[in-house]
Amino acid sequence: MKVRAGRVKKDSSSRLAQFAIFASITILIWIVFGQTLGHDFVNYDDKTYVYGNSLISSGLTLHSLAGAFVDTQTDNWHPLTLISHMIDRQIFDLKAGGHHFTNVLLHTIAVLLLFVWLRNITGRLWRSAFVSALFAIHPLRVESVAWIAERKDVLSAVFFFLTLLAYGRYIRAPTICRYLLMSILFACGLMSKPMLVTTPAVLLLLDFWPLNRNQRSEMRGQKSPNGMSWTKLMVEKVPLFGLSAVSSVIALALQVQSPSSVGQLPFLWRLENAVVTYVTYIWQIFWPANLAVFYPHPDDRLSVWQVLLAVAVLLAITLFVYTSRRARPYLLFGWLWYLIMLLPVIGIIEVGLQGHADRYTFLPHIGLYVVFTWLIADVSTALPRRKEILAIAGSIVVIFLSLIAWKQTAYWRNSETLWTHTLAVTKDNDVALTNFGTSLMERGQLNDALSYFQRALAIRSRSANRHYNFSLALIHGSVGDVLARQGRLDEAIVHLRQAVDLRPDYPDAHHNLGTALFQKGDLDGAIAEWRTTLSIHPYDAGAHTSLGNALVQKGWLREAVDHYEKALQSDPDAILPLNNLAWVISTGPDDSLRNNEIGVELATKANRLSKESNAVFIRTLAAAYAQAGQFENAIETARRAAEQADREGQQGLAVEIMGDVALYQRHMPLRDPNLRNAQ
Repeated sequence: MKVRAGRVKKDSSSRLAQFAIFASITILIWIVFGQTLGHDFVNYDDKTYVYGNSLISSGLTLHSLAGAFVDTQTDNWHPLTLISHMIDRQIFDLKAGGHHFTNVLLHTIAVLLLFVWLRNITGRLWRSAFVSALFAIHPLRVESVAWIAERKDVLSAVFFFLTLLAYGRYIRAPTICRYLLMSILFACGLMSKPMLVTTPAVLLLLDFWPLNRNQRSEMRGQKSPNGMSWTKLMVEKVPLFGLSAVSSVIALALQVQSPSSVGQLPFLWRLENAVVTYVTYIWQIFWPANLAVFYPHPDDRLSVWQVLLAVAVLLAITLFVYTSRRARPYLLFGWLWYLIMLLPVIGIIEVGLQGHADRYTFLPHIGLYVVFTWLIADVSTALPRRKEILAIAGSIVVIFLSLIAWKQTAYWRNSETLWTHTLAVTKDNDVALTNFGTSLMERGQLNDALSYFQRALAIRSRSANRHYNFSLALIHGSVGDVLARQGRLDEAIVHLRQAVDLRPDYPDAHHNLGTALFQKGDLDGAIAEWRTTLSIHPYDAGAHTSLGNALVQKGWLREAVDHYEKALQSDPDAILPLNNLAWVISTGPDDSLRNNEIGVELATKANRLSKESNAVFIRTLAAAYAQAGQFENAIETARRAAEQADREGQQGLAVEIMGDVALYQRHMPLRDPNLRNAQ
């Protein structure tokens, strides 16, 4: 009875400790990252993934769910990540705080799952807690949590740890159902972020330590009960390796064929940078200073001594952990976890312009956390008052890192704070200059924006390597965009043509060039550019709308209607095609295009989305009512349109709309004399 009572007391104490760890880690995460609930979107990928993504803007619908599995807008295949953004859009609309909330929540879940898994698989409560705390609040985690576009990191981490938990359950009692569950969770992880392709290799590492599933353990030469040969262990993972292969092929195909893809730098440059980057990521664990969202690639500027030193460090560590594999197998486990999980993003195959990125260490660093934690615990066994000293030291480390992470998170408040900090801690950063210039341009600070774009252009023009053609095209496009907004159309067109020449497959450059030509009055030139845009990106709602507008001016109303409809297929909530299509079918001369019910429906939706704050849109609704024979509604709506025009200071438009009222009072629909049918 005494033994039973002692066991109950111990179990109760253990549960209490686990609850305290859960609560402490959760509170710590929300102290560090809770501030993001007051942050905005940033202009680096957030537009592509959320607020400018037509698939996300429609919220959670059957159409958008199906579209998530064939989407090409983001140049990645991660349908579950897109679906999570759709859910956020449905719940929070475009309030950035709600999207940030989901990121922090998913990170919290991932950290707690890591703790549960590591505790279960090693039996070490406090070591698992410390590893989880490091993963939770290390400053290198900020990019993955505070950046809405990096939802894929935190979501894939949740599925990754669920996969590891399912694997532990499977090996305790292997059944097809348990293997299937593990495989499904792994597939969900891959559909959140393809970087998880190395997971089957991680499972093999777990077979080595701490599961010890091999027939002959490397741990002090012990035999493993119920052990399997490495061949059988690898065969066991074949279906998982198959999933990884499929995911890799899809990811590479999308990124290589993307209009924003980059050419590969010379292999030697990539290899040198990869070797140095492995060491850089280790150094950043201990010295997380000058962190930035984008680090320019060093190209061929790495010195020989840097590369040789990095090679020596990596070889020395590898030799040390291999020779220690029997006495301390966790060293080899953690080191290989780090090396293998980083392989897909180490830069041997380039998918971006960066030299390295904080977000790439999100899961790989866990291996090193295990190494450091277990090693310190082992070598300190003879230390007097060991538990107290380690507890105090660990707490100091966690608090210190939390303070740095909190400060780093504050830089993600908005685009201006993000890029200002990035420019302060990096040099010759054309990407930061371009994005900061874009944020200034969006605020109307055109001269300042042009200055930053020109600085970026000067930096990027130094390299003739085709790897940077897309970056150079983007900067030329940005210069052209700001010049066009300043009314300097001839200069703008020169830069936009340079962008097109550098990357003929760059749709934004063609679209912006078409816009500049349209403003110059060159309808045929604009139409040609917008058709090219759509040949590259067939689902670009903006290009379909712009082309429709130009076709209306040419008198090609039927084709214009077709493009407005395609724009709405891509983005059902796009206000301009809603309004313009309603206007053409309600006030145009072609009776074969009329559809009274659709006209009213489109115009009503445009006004609902614009919150009836635009006189032109309200006028369109009045015209649609009149065409449908609802003249009382048309009169009342037209008067509201005239009042709104007065409030906007558009007295001429207000007078014109009152002329519409007189027409409706005579029970006559409006016909726009500027609309002609040349077809």
